[in-house]
Amino acid sequence: MDPPRDEYTNSILETSKKKARAWGDRISYFREWYRPNVTKGYIFFDEEPTQDILPWPDYLPPYRVSENTTKFEVYSRHIHPIVIRIVRTILETFREGDKDVRWYIMGDDDTIFFLDNLVELLGRYDHTKYFYIGGVSECIKSNFDFSFEMAFGGAGFALSYPLVEALVANLDQCIGVYPFYWVSDQILSACIADLGVPLTPEKGFHQIDLVDDISGLLSAHPQTPLISLHHLDIALPIFPKLDRHKSVRHLMKPAKHDQSRLLQQTVCYHKPKDWAFSIAWGYSAYIYEQFTPRSVLRRPFETFTPWSLEKNPPDYMFNAREITNDSCEAPHIFYLRSRNLPPCSSNHSADYIKKIRVYSPVTKLDFAENRGECCDVLNVNNKNTAEVKLRSCMKTEIIE
Repeated sequence: MDPPRDEYTNSILETSKKKARAWGDRISYFREWYRPNVTKGYIFFDEEPTQDILPWPDYLPPYRVSENTTKFEVYSRHIHPIVIRIVRTILETFREGDKDVRWYIMGDDDTIFFLDNLVELLGRYDHTKYFYIGGVSECIKSNFDFSFEMAFGGAGFALSYPLVEALVANLDQCIGVYPFYWVSDQILSACIADLGVPLTPEKGFHQIDLVDDISGLLSAHPQTPLISLHHLDIALPIFPKLDRHKSVRHLMKPAKHDQSRLLQQTVCYHKPKDWAFSIAWGYSAYIYEQFTPRSVLRRPFETFTPWSLEKNPPDYMFNAREITNDSCEAPHIFYLRSRNLPPCSSNHSADYIKKIRVYSPVTKLDFAENRGECCDVLNVNNKNTAEVKLRSCMKTEIIE
């Protein structure tokens, strides 16, 4: 793991007090996803932890203090010398000599991983080959500033054992080639590229270079397993009636039952009322009071703002929809928050629906099919509750 830091500022050093406070806030993230005695990992600091965060709890990975890199010749001429320590944590982790390692996963202290999905994803790849797997930023400018071929470390990334073995053999020499790179992710990406290994992009790694309300993105997640979320301490709480940490804990409740479906978008229609349902499993449910094609619903509402805080389209690496106050285009939102809009049609109003009950199969979602699920609206007339059942799509079924 990278030590506590913000790679998007020009600050080189933080006070120990600030570090301890930041770490204290982020411990709760680890508690939600890390599995003691099951997960193997290390947390790296650039100095010994202060007494206010000791003794070290046993529900966290063991910590290490990264090696002092001021002795390296490149240190004095590096534009941001602290990143040398960060880059070399992969070398120091390799030197721990852990047995039977297939993959090395790196992330930030405010990164939340969904381990079942991560294991399923990596199981698709041959760990005996050279693989560098991760995700780019959601924002075009962030990728332009750093690289479109770089896995962003906040989102986390995975390196196969043979790649790490080759990387650490050349790492110190390679660091010296790139004294002009500001962030550790850039240096690692460049060193991996110099070994002839490209980035294998996976959309489930989320850097979240977005601010404000990210519910629009989470409610229209790409059709791929959710692997990670980053920057949740910068975005607004993902459940507006809860604080950040309680929001993460709330999301982890359905994750413990079925990570494979978490945030996966399923769309179906109730033709008698001309309603469209968009379900983001374990997170939110939308009802639109008019037929809206799935090709439109899969585009996230732009509830968020780019990392730069300035909107200058094109801003994102995906298509987004503008927020609207048109009652026929704006959804009724459940489990997240409601919008007080007049009904699109007095005959077909969904105002009376207060709850959506979603039934899902016992079996996990199989992404090998390369197709999302379908659903049926079972009932919308039972007082204030709608019922929706998820199921496999039939062979030639179109969602309409």
